[in-house]
Amino acid sequence: MPDKIRIIGVPMDLGASRRGVDMGPSALRVAGLQSRLKQLGRQVEDVGNISVPQAEEQPYGEKRARYLDEISEICKNLAAMVGAALDEGMLPVVLGGDHSIAAGTVAGAASHFHREGKRIGVIWLDAHADMNTPESSPSGNVHGMPLAAIMGSGPPELTDLAGFKPMVEPRHVALVGTRDLDPKERRLAKESGVHVFTMRDIDERGMREVMTEALRFASDDTAGIAVSLDMDFIDPSDAPGVGTPVRGGVTYREAHLALEMIADSRAMISFELVEINPVIDLHNTTATLGVELILSGLGKKIL
Repeated sequence: MPDKIRIIGVPMDLGASRRGVDMGPSALRVAGLQSRLKQLGRQVEDVGNISVPQAEEQPYGEKRARYLDEISEICKNLAAMVGAALDEGMLPVVLGGDHSIAAGTVAGAASHFHREGKRIGVIWLDAHADMNTPESSPSGNVHGMPLAAIMGSGPPELTDLAGFKPMVEPRHVALVGTRDLDPKERRLAKESGVHVFTMRDIDERGMREVMTEALRFASDDTAGIAVSLDMDFIDPSDAPGVGTPVRGGVTYREAHLALEMIADSRAMISFELVEINPVIDLHNTTATLGVELILSGLGKKIL
């Protein structure tokens, strides 16, 4: 894992129906992300935010994939920035924004390693599978579609961002903490070949065993792992300010253990944290936890 970190903000909420997650990057910065990363001994460069149009500035377009053109353009810019960071030997840390930005983050990482003839894996920490397509989505919100796009299903505006597809083979994708899937999405998840670890798996087997398997699947014969953390992975009692809260999530310590084990693997090639909504948060609690989890993912230890 590189010692140099490049922070990239993507203040976008075009992919969601509830407004407010566009303020997530600011909330994380206010919570002291850069200074606390430097305390870990890392060199940190914050390049600011990608320019994002406001929802009020343009029509939402096709109702089955709202704001798709705008989202795909932002993801294209993000992919270029993630790829450039990796080219320069830096670890990209992407701050969202809604989860549709993951198509851009993973496209940038996948393209970088594709040029070397290598594949990457993905660990998706999320209450949701985000495997809808415009045909299956009940809402038309693109933040429910990025993982499908990463694996080659969905609109070409997203699936073709890396210049090849799938960006990541389903066998190299592990979902952890899943507990809320749409009816058609449930079938897609079962048929796709991804490795899904639901909250029942965590309840029965414990986070340590689940993450051991998830890391094995994502790292097997890959150059490294792109980590995507949706803060609704965590139970709303600890992370109240998220775009789509779902009861029954992982605990504070389970979340830290998951990120600590990712750090121990030394396999992470990119990191993104998404779906913080300060509008419904309590005293920036969720962003503060987000910063703590980023630190755990980058090697902060108790001893």
